[in-house]
Amino acid sequence: MMYRACKTRSARRIAISVVAVLFLAFAMTGTAFAEGAAEATEEDPLDIYFFAGGPPGGPFATVVHNGARAAAEILGPRVNVRYLFSDWSPDEMVRQFQEAVAARPDGIAVMGHPGVDALEPFVDEAVEAGIIVTSQNVTLPQLQARHGERGFGYVGQELYESGYMLGEAAVQRSGIQSGERALVWGLQRLPERGQRTIGAVDALEDAGVEVDYIEISEEVDADASAGIPVFVGYAEANPDVRLVITDHGALTATIPSYFEAAGFDPGDVFGAGFDVSPTTLDGIREGYIGVVHSQQPFLQGFLPIFQIYLTARYGIAGLHIDTGVGLIDAENVEILAPLVEAGEAG
Repeated sequence: MMYRACKTRSARRIAISVVAVLFLAFAMTGTAFAEGAAEATEEDPLDIYFFAGGPPGGPFATVVHNGARAAAEILGPRVNVRYLFSDWSPDEMVRQFQEAVAARPDGIAVMGHPGVDALEPFVDEAVEAGIIVTSQNVTLPQLQARHGERGFGYVGQELYESGYMLGEAAVQRSGIQSGERALVWGLQRLPERGQRTIGAVDALEDAGVEVDYIEISEEVDADASAGIPVFVGYAEANPDVRLVITDHGALTATIPSYFEAAGFDPGDVFGAGFDVSPTTLDGIREGYIGVVHSQQPFLQGFLPIFQIYLTARYGIAGLHIDTGVGLIDAENVEILAPLVEAGEAG
């Protein structure tokens, strides 16, 4: 699947179309945005807790946060949104979710990283209490199936498929041959989130590549620069590595630093990963990063806010929206660069 200029424009048209449908829903129900703030104040504002995922100021979490803020600005006095940052810690997400349920808001948009088992009792409690729950970034399929009619939707990539898609593209573009060595640095320990890592590993192994695997530690998960000595040690032991896939946006952005610390020049090793930040843009331009999967985190912030609003006001069931639509490389990076640098794409 190629993600060239035409693909980028197509993806943006899809995003615009989704927003247009949301606007049409308001128009068809006689509550169009153009009717003005005066009428909007007749509605009691919805209190929404929104999970942005990572640390405040983190590259991926910032884009998600910006998307949610854009939706809140459009809805204006119809919503009050509280933003939660969790440093990508599943335990912290569960704790914050419990606190959010106790506050009895109208809606909660949660990251799915803790997995179904960890979140299930608290999601069930929330829905029973009349709170609309929806999810973003990591799927919670059993919970969506159970509570979809009450607004539990999903906005994000299909995780296994996205991992496999990147793995296939990395094999094709790197020129790695059967029997040669690749490293996947991922998060298999996380039940749902880990499916993306598994997809990437499977794609490489299906191509006959010899795969080494490193689990991203909690320390490196929170601070990608802490992975520099980890990668240097791996590279010293495996100087024949041809391809590196990092299943983490912050680690992907740090690939140039990993490679430089290990003594690799651009082109010596093919770097691939997920999500685009301004730092990742530079890595692509410099030749350290060959291809990156884009999952459009702006939409993962924007659409869950509307999901909760549409469910609360119009009874719309949970929508399942796949945002993992393409790949970014040196050929199309400049098309997306202005949006990435403005924190509106990634």
